[in-house]
Amino acid sequence: MSSIKQFQVTFDCAEPERVARFWCEVLGYVVAPPKGFATWDEFDRTRPPEDQGSWCACNDPSGVGPRLFFQRVPEGKVAKNRVHLDVRVGTGLVGEERLAVLEAECTRLVALGAVRVELLADDHDACIVMQDVEGNEFCLD
Repeated sequence: MSSIKQFQVTFDCAEPERVARFWCEVLGYVVAPPKGFATWDEFDRTRPPEDQGSWCACNDPSGVGPRLFFQRVPEGKVAKNRVHLDVRVGTGLVGEERLAVLEAECTRLVALGAVRVELLADDHDACIVMQDVEGNEFCLD
């Protein structure tokens, strides 16, 4: 059996491009137009009007992280995510130093439209539970 070499993370959402651009800012990713197109807008304009804006994708420019795919769905989010991303900004840090890094990143992401939900902390570890621009939960870890 061969091992899987690549995978993508897919988000169901109401506004795929908006959510994709948010995650690009969070992770340093880029919205990558499909092959043969210079920009995402150029590609989207070639689609039938009813399909325009129905999906968007972004990639890690270094090629290391997974592709993120955002697809429009008719229903809204009604419950907590069963799977979420952990944005690892405090790796290797502990105590007040870790908390300061998490809080600084939280402030940056709130300015982009994220919502801070709660700080989970004890004497040794901390993370901040957040929501993206459409309410999908993620953690600053």
